[in-house]
Amino acid sequence: MNQRLPPLYALRAFEAAARHCSFTRAGEELAITQSAVSRHVRTLEEHFSCRLFERRGRSLQLTEAARMLLPGLRDGFEALERACNTLRVDDTVLRLKAPSTLTMRWLLARLSRYRLSSASEVQLTSAWMDVDKVDFLHEPFDCAVLLSQGDFPEEWESTELFAEWLIPVCAPEALSGSSWDLPRLQAAELLHPTPDRRDWRQWLQAMGLADQVPLKGGQVFDTLELGMVAAARGYGVSIGDLVMVAEDVAQGRLALPWPSAVPSGCSYYLVWPKARRGQERFRRLRDYLVADVAAMQLPAVARLSVS
Repeated sequence: MNQRLPPLYALRAFEAAARHCSFTRAGEELAITQSAVSRHVRTLEEHFSCRLFERRGRSLQLTEAARMLLPGLRDGFEALERACNTLRVDDTVLRLKAPSTLTMRWLLARLSRYRLSSASEVQLTSAWMDVDKVDFLHEPFDCAVLLSQGDFPEEWESTELFAEWLIPVCAPEALSGSSWDLPRLQAAELLHPTPDRRDWRQWLQAMGLADQVPLKGGQVFDTLELGMVAAARGYGVSIGDLVMVAEDVAQGRLALPWPSAVPSGCSYYLVWPKARRGQERFRRLRDYLVADVAAMQLPAVARLSVS
C-alpha cells in the first residue's frame, strides 16, 4: 500500500522556497503571501516530522533532509509540466527542431515563406546533432526534421522530405583551368564535413575511386555547413548535399567540379508524435514542405545508384 503523500501545494511551496532560499521570493513566484509559504512548509515538516529550513542570521538554509528531498521534487514537477504540455495546444505556434546545416541551407527560407502563407508560426531551434534525434517526452518540441534511414517509433508520424545526395562542391573560380579529372581530384585539398571523413569516403567508394584518392590530411569540420562555407571561399573541395547546394549553385556562390551525386542512404524526414493534439498543424507544414521540394530546380548531375 502506498504511503499517503503530502499536499501538492505544500510540496510546490517548499520547492520554490528551496530554489530561491527565500519564502518571500517563493511567494512572489507562486502569487501567494510569504506567510502562506511558511505555513505550507510547516505542513510539510509536520508530515515528515523533520525540519526543512534553518535560519542563520538573515539567510535561509536547507537542512540535510531538505537537500535529500529537493532533487526528486524538481524532477517530479518537470515531469508534470511535460505531461501537461502534451495536451496544451497553441494553434499558432509549432516548436520545430532541425539540424543546423539543413536550417541554414534550406529550411529557414522555407519557414519564412510558410509564415506568410499560413496562420501558423513555427518556432525553430537549430541544433548541432552528431546523430539526428529528438525526445518528444523530454525536449520542448512539437515536431522535428531528422536525417535518418526512416526507422522511427511506431507512435510517430513521419514523412520523407528528400533524400540526401552527396556531391563535391567548390568555389566557382575553381572550375577555371583544366577539367576536373582524377589527377586534379587527387591533388585537390579535400575538406571534410565530419571528423570521420565518412562523406568523402562514401562518395569515393560509390565512384570506384576509394583506392585512388587519399583521405588523409585536409581541414576537418563538424558540419556540412562549415565545409561548404570553406569550399565557397576557395579553401578546397568539400562534400555537400544536392538539395542544400542547389540555390548556391544557381546563384553562382558554389560550383560542382565533379557533377556526380551518390545517395547516402538517408533522407530528411519531418516527424511528430501521433498522440500530440492539433494534428492538422503538422499536416499543413508537411504539405507545404513536400510541395516546395517538388517544385525545386536541382542542378543537372548524374545520379549514381549504389547496390
